[in-house]
Amino acid sequence: MGKEYFEIKEEIRRRVLEKLNYAGESTDEDIQELIEGELLREQSARLLRIESRKGIAKDVFYSLRRLDILQALIDDSSITEIMINGMSGIYAEQEGKLRRLEEGFQNEEALQDIIQRIVAGCNRAVNEASPIVDARLENGARVNVVLAPVAINGPIVTIRRFPDVPVTMKQLIAWGSVTVEAADFLRCLVEAGYNIFISGGTGSGKTTFLNVLSGFIPAGERVITIEDSAELQLCGIHNLVRLETRNENVEGCRPITIRELIRTSLRMRPDRIIVGEVRGSEAVDLIQCLNTGHSGSMSTGHANSAADMLDRLETMILMGMNIPLDAVKKQIASGIDIIIHLGRLRDRTRKIIEIMEIDGYVAGNIKLHRLFEFAERGEEGGRVLGCLEKIGELTHNEKLKAAGVTIPR
Repeated sequence: MGKEYFEIKEEIRRRVLEKLNYAGESTDEDIQELIEGELLREQSARLLRIESRKGIAKDVFYSLRRLDILQALIDDSSITEIMINGMSGIYAEQEGKLRRLEEGFQNEEALQDIIQRIVAGCNRAVNEASPIVDARLENGARVNVVLAPVAINGPIVTIRRFPDVPVTMKQLIAWGSVTVEAADFLRCLVEAGYNIFISGGTGSGKTTFLNVLSGFIPAGERVITIEDSAELQLCGIHNLVRLETRNENVEGCRPITIRELIRTSLRMRPDRIIVGEVRGSEAVDLIQCLNTGHSGSMSTGHANSAADMLDRLETMILMGMNIPLDAVKKQIASGIDIIIHLGRLRDRTRKIIEIMEIDGYVAGNIKLHRLFEFAERGEEGGRVLGCLEKIGELTHNEKLKAAGVTIPR
């Protein structure tokens, strides 16, 4: 797109804005009509091809009523992540590959305007006094914003886009992320009410996999989800309660934390509680929840391995409660039944790396029993070869027996 295109776009936008200032409340259709009318009056626009005129009309509309140059990226289902590094560039992850885009914001004011639209859309605020916020878009995409003075090189925006249609276990099997045997095994554990914790690094697919496992929850159960920013897309559960934290805002509303929501959820008669992610002292309330009869509950956390996730949980619990480490370990060993660790391999594919059973507390340590492990078998055409192999049998099958569930052989 040449200089003339952008000059015409800005001129049309300026004229439409002038008219909107006097028009009062306007619908999307009103604005589109105004844009089309100004394009017809603009002599230089007549020299452009029809496709370019349509592009200008769309770009102007997006800048006024949508998210400007981000809108086309957000509407593209093949783009999973959008990263804005101030005025220095926009990056997008598409099909596992990161690329820098040619488009950019004309100035910081335009970017700030988009940020304020995003956070206002979910009743949150971000400014110099409170420069960090998590928000979400209408399509469920997660947004993280960091402003000055925390962000030195300008406003930083990270948008994680989730699939329009939730990923299914069948798709994960087709992609090679999990085997049929492991999928059947996990389905039985979820149905029987095993407490499951999913660990992994950033972008390893924890939230996606939590969604997939939630699809195995029996339809008649009452499920409560608790998240910092609502991302889960649970399907098929009619008795579903969704809770989301609240930040402190300029109107004086006090913050509502995950810890408070977990405690409140216990009074809502849940069959299962699903916590989107634990990052701090809320681990205390989660583990207490898992130890008070809410079988089948699930959560996720950042870690480098299943064993590392246990160490992190211990640290997070000690952040919120001053009790002996032995007591912490016993609570974790009693509350969590299974840890599933996800990873992103060097070819950018996401896989289940290991499935571990917690086999009790022995001699001062939480005992882990490996059930499945990803075995790498080389590389071909830039892709890592290998699959998830079963290497152990489930030791604690009491919940399976109680639920009348049998794991396929």
